[in-house]
Amino acid sequence: MTTPKEPFRLAVVSAGTSDPSSTRMLADRIASRVAALAQERGGAVAIDVIDLRELAGEITTAIVSQLMGPKMTRAIEVLGRADGIVASAPVYKAAPSGLFSSFFHVLDNDLLIAKPVVLAATAGTARHALVVDEQMRSLFAYLRTMTVPTSVFAATEDWNAAELGERIGRAAIELLLLMESGFADQVRSESWKSYQHEYGSAGGTELDIDLSSDLMRLATGGSALKPKRPE
Repeated sequence: MTTPKEPFRLAVVSAGTSDPSSTRMLADRIASRVAALAQERGGAVAIDVIDLRELAGEITTAIVSQLMGPKMTRAIEVLGRADGIVASAPVYKAAPSGLFSSFFHVLDNDLLIAKPVVLAATAGTARHALVVDEQMRSLFAYLRTMTVPTSVFAATEDWNAAELGERIGRAAIELLLLMESGFADQVRSESWKSYQHEYGSAGGTELDIDLSSDLMRLATGGSALKPKRPE
């Protein structure tokens, strides 16, 4: 008797502000496609949704005080245990929404290392199509994620186009293959120490920081020069 595989955990982050939201609809289409592909391949996907419009107040608090409310804490836990992420943003004035960017700005820099991500965006005009690759991709590169090659953008006129479905399918299989490979877990288990971590940011895994270094002595008000041993 074979042991059933644990389902992959997929976190969907949507920054749509209306209800219903085209941004959320696009994210849901991508997530549903990932789940369908996984089922075809004998697997399963458990989906958790982080709806940023419900976290707007707590995101603001986190920006000005670094304090995380209960909804932010849950969102961080969801992202921390996720095997893959779909991140979907509305585009305003040639940039992803401030709500979307602010959420990722307050996250721990170590939280998403090596996690595979599909980037998606919606807008009222195709003139914003490059925002995903020019701005969103650079943000997630800074967070050290593994963004899939295919990004998904939908302007108003794209929703009934076959090309949108094709891009969704391509992005979904790219994400699924990365999740199946276990790439993120391997990076974290075999290469974690090779990354530069902020002190106190890695959930206790940075305890091997050398507190006797010149930098740490200066930070605590000491001298950068090691005291000489008595002759």
